Amino acid sequence: MCGGFTCSKNSLLALNILYVVVSFIMIGVAAAAKVASFITSLSLVSGIIACGVFLLLISIVGLIGASKHHQVMLFFYMIVLFIIFIIQFSVACACLAINEKQQDVVARQGWISSGEQIQHDAQTFFGCCGYDYHYNDTSNTPIYLPHATCKDITNKQTKQPCCDKEVSEENCCPFNATEYVCNCETCSQPIHNAMQRGFNLVGGIGLFFSFTEVIGFLIAKNYRHQIDPRANIQSLLQ
Repeated sequence: MCGGFTCSKNSLLALNILYVVVSFIMIGVAAAAKVASFITSLSLVSGIIACGVFLLLISIVGLIGASKHHQVMLFFYMIVLFIIFIIQFSVACACLAINEKQQDVVARQGWISSGEQIQHDAQTFFGCCGYDYHYNDTSNTPIYLPHATCKDITNKQTKQPCCDKEVSEENCCPFNATEYVCNCETCSQPIHNAMQRGFNLVGGIGLFFSFTEVIGFLIAKNYRHQIDPRANIQSLLQ
């Protein structure tokens, strides 16, 4: 770490410019992961977006404080940056630690609570129909979760429509019946894959850049207690 005043100042300025870039990366990646999941309410990913917004704002404060050697702004910058580090580190670890079973619970509840339009958008995006099914305890027949119509959905892998043209809309991949063939897989696995990629990417980026905030905190702390040599020269001239 730099020991001189000028070196500390330039390092802090460069680091805050990096924070501006990082904040946009965090917001963009987290937003993309959230949009790709469609029917899930990913509060952990939203936490990373919030950290990115706060990091952008505090980096602007850091740039002003470093350029002017403003004691109050630098102190405020240090406190907020350390709080952002704690939140970002915790949320990033939570994103990386979430398992497949927890993802299934979140996705299933999100599918049930979402409307038909959101379900239809998810089915169109992933080329799937419905979420998943569970077996009836007594008859051992598959029971599908309610879903939007699949009549106009096309399987992205086979390029075939989910249902043949002669099949009516109400009989296209129905909830409980098995007599009609559905050419599309359920949306559970594609949604899980999108969630997993989103959590891993967002968690990895958030965890990596959270440690740079510790470096920013230490540089700001060191720079705040240093004396500007130009100020001493001006006082001697007076």
